[in-house]
Amino acid sequence: MRVHHLNCGTMRPAGGKLLDDRPGFLRRSTMICHCLLIETNDGLVLVDTGVGLDDIRNPRGSLTREFLIAANPVLDERETAAQQVRNLGYRIEDVRHILPTHLDQDHAGGFRDFPNAKVHVYKEELDVARAQATAKDRARFRMAQFEHADFESYDLSGEDWFGFESVRGLKGLPDEILLVPLRGHTKGHAGIAVDTGEKWLLHCGDSYFFHGEMDPVNPHCPPLLVQFQKIVETEREPRLHNQQRLRELVRDHGDRVEVFSAHDPAELARYR
Repeated sequence: MRVHHLNCGTMRPAGGKLLDDRPGFLRRSTMICHCLLIETNDGLVLVDTGVGLDDIRNPRGSLTREFLIAANPVLDERETAAQQVRNLGYRIEDVRHILPTHLDQDHAGGFRDFPNAKVHVYKEELDVARAQATAKDRARFRMAQFEHADFESYDLSGEDWFGFESVRGLKGLPDEILLVPLRGHTKGHAGIAVDTGEKWLLHCGDSYFFHGEMDPVNPHCPPLLVQFQKIVETEREPRLHNQQRLRELVRDHGDRVEVFSAHDPAELARYR
């Protein structure tokens, strides 16, 4: 399967080096929405969708005020998954499936741009997002983005995969694409594993945010990003446990599995 690595939403939060570890403290930092477009024999599959067209055309009706201020998204239609799919010569209708790592607003923004696609998530993620039970949930899960989506939801079950339990295939998708439970950032957070034939790619979503966190010997992360992860986490112990398991995966199986997160531009640069 051919895999395209896309940036579907540049964000420019304040923080500089304290957030992205590049020189300069007083500048805006850079984060991205690292998405995948997978070519299969039965259409296209998107892993995460980043910021969508409706988010850009009506940001205050789709995104929260807090996100617009804190993340400072660029809001460029050329970065949307929909526009990049067209630029690659495909039709919107060719996207048959969407695999979000979770339903936060910077991951689910493009659902509306692909109305014919089936969206695959863990049931717990979908239930929490729909319930809108807390102010934090209402701030992160935007009903406008996903209320009309065609969901296929899954319980936690499956087989072992490189030391991860309950890893499963998905309905209507090839065996080379797997759903990997990575609870912590949200209750139903998932990784998406893709077998390219040469090695596995594991899109870890927001299980971690900075490439240095995956250093098996000296894991490190800019201080503001450490604090941000604590603020937005749902469950700390599972999040930290899964980060450690991902480091062990890199250490023990790095020749067979490549991991990357959703927002680190340095990781996206590996594939450009």
